[in-house]
Amino acid sequence: MTTLLAIETSCDETSAAVLRQEEGSVALASCVILSQDIHRIFGGVVPELASRAHLTTLGSVVDQALAEAGTSLEELDGIAVTAGPGLVGALLVGVMYGKTLAYRLDRPLIGVHHLEGHLFAPTLEQPDVAPPFVALLVSGGHTMLLDVRGWGDYRLLGTTRDDAAGEAFDKVGTLLGLGYPGGPAIERLAAGGSPERYKFPRPMLNVVDEPGPDQFSFSFSGLKTALLRAVKASPDLERDRADLARGFQDAVLAVLTEKAAVAVESLDYPALMLGGGVACNRALQQAAQRRLRGRRVMVASNRLNTDNAAMIGAAGLFRLGRGERSGLDLEPRADLPFPGLEAGTLLLGSPR
Repeated sequence: MTTLLAIETSCDETSAAVLRQEEGSVALASCVILSQDIHRIFGGVVPELASRAHLTTLGSVVDQALAEAGTSLEELDGIAVTAGPGLVGALLVGVMYGKTLAYRLDRPLIGVHHLEGHLFAPTLEQPDVAPPFVALLVSGGHTMLLDVRGWGDYRLLGTTRDDAAGEAFDKVGTLLGLGYPGGPAIERLAAGGSPERYKFPRPMLNVVDEPGPDQFSFSFSGLKTALLRAVKASPDLERDRADLARGFQDAVLAVLTEKAAVAVESLDYPALMLGGGVACNRALQQAAQRRLRGRRVMVASNRLNTDNAAMIGAAGLFRLGRGERSGLDLEPRADLPFPGLEAGTLLLGSPR
C-alpha cells in the first residue's frame, strides 16, 4: 500500500489530503480545505494576502489531514505538491513545505500540474472514469478543451483568447453588485431570471462547425463588455439584475456546452469530463447532459471541483506510479507547462 500526502496552495485555498493506493485502487483518507474569505473584502484574490495566509495555516491544515487519516508523517510514502500554474508566492509556500518534508523524511517528492489534478478529480468518486474522453476545464484562471487520449497523453483542442470563464463570472458578479466570487451568486440569481429579455452574443460559437484555429477557442471579454453596456443602460438595476444574470450565464454556457459537445462528437468519444470551479455550476452540468444525451458527462462533487489537495494527490499517485520524481530543486512556476500536452491545436471537422 502507498500512502501519499498532497498539498495544494495555488491560489486562495489552503488544502492538504492523504490518499492510499493498493493494487491500483485509490482511497481518499482525508481532505482538508481552508478557504481564505478575506479576499471577499477586495472583490478578488490579493496575491500577497494569499501567500501570507498559506504560510500561517498550512502546517495546521497538514496536521489535521494526517489526524483525520489516522496516520503520521513517518508512515508516508511520498509527498505531492502543486508546482503550478498559479500565484507564484502562494505556490512557493506549498512547494517549500513539501520539499522540506520530503528531505526530512527521505521520501519521494512529486510536483503536480494543477490542471492535471482537475482531470483526476472525478476518479476519486467514480473509479471507472478512464480515457478516452474530452475534458472541459473551466475555472477562474483557465478555460480549455482537451483531448484526453490516455492518462498523461493530452492534446489541446482550444483555449481562451482573453478572460477565462470563471474570471468573466467574477467580473460580471462585481458589475451586478453581487460580490466575490461571482459564479455562485450569478447562478443563484439567474435561476429566477427570464431567458428572453437579454440575448447576449455567443462569442466564437459561429465557427464551431468550421475546422480552423478558432473552432474550439473561447473569448469572453466582448460578452463582459456587452453586459457592462446593458447594466449602464438599465434604468432599474434592481429590477433587471436577475434577467441580466440569466442572459449572461445562458450565453457563457451555450458556448462552453456546444464547443465541448462538437469536440466529443467529432472524436466519437463516449464521454465529456467537466472540471474546475465553474464545473460546479449545475446549469452547466444539465446543459451538457441535455446536449450530449446518450453519452456520459463526468463531473466531480463541488468539493473536489474547487481547488483541493485530493485531486493533486490523485495525479501525484499516477506520476509516482510511473516512476517519476521531482528533485529538491523543484521551483513553482506560474506558467508551468502541462505535462504530456501535445503542442498545437487539433483541428476537427464537425460530424454533422
